[in-house]
Amino acid sequence: MNEPHISGHISKRFDHELEDLRSQVLHMGGLVEQQVADGLQSLLESNAELAEKVASSDYKINAQEVSIDEKCVDILARRQPAASDLRLVVTIIKTITDLERIGDQAEKLGRFELDRIEEGSASSDYAQLENLGTRVIRMLGMALDAFARLDDEAALKTIRKDNKIDKEYDALSRQLITHMMEDPRNIRNALRVSWCARALERIGDHASNICEYVIFLVRGKDVRHIDYKDLKKQLKD
Repeated sequence: MNEPHISGHISKRFDHELEDLRSQVLHMGGLVEQQVADGLQSLLESNAELAEKVASSDYKINAQEVSIDEKCVDILARRQPAASDLRLVVTIIKTITDLERIGDQAEKLGRFELDRIEEGSASSDYAQLENLGTRVIRMLGMALDAFARLDDEAALKTIRKDNKIDKEYDALSRQLITHMMEDPRNIRNALRVSWCARALERIGDHASNICEYVIFLVRGKDVRHIDYKDLKKQLKD
């Protein structure tokens, strides 16, 4: 692991401000991670109460994003950070944006379940989401851990998992299309499962983005839009 050199400052208060920002991001990440887990659980267990909680709690994540963003802007204006300190603030701004979007996807899971319950539709097909959802939640946890430890190697390993999530999503999509073709009565339910699967796949993409920001913070390299194999080669150079 290559850790960025975050030098001590004459002003200990500045050090405290930066560490406080990181702590707030991790707290926000914990809330988001729980939202995703609760959203998946609400689908698998047909839990209306949990689905309602997920669907109505996104405002907490939104409020945290606004609060952290305002503090970042304040630090940029007052402290005018440079080098690794500037990269840290930029990384935080980007990370909370992706965390907020993950929260939006988790909210969708809750709302899809509430819609299903209201319609009285069958829920058995949601079981197909369990493996994909478990992989996504694990990847999100790994991304947050890489951010917490400023671990670029862990971030790289986590990015690789997004390929497996994409493949599983594609396989599930093909399976759902087959079900719809076999019996048109499956279309409505299969579409709902497909929308939930898409939300989970998008969460994996956002987790991958967070890992790219960690690499940017540690290495000072912008690695967005680079294939995993090329990325791995670049980081070895």
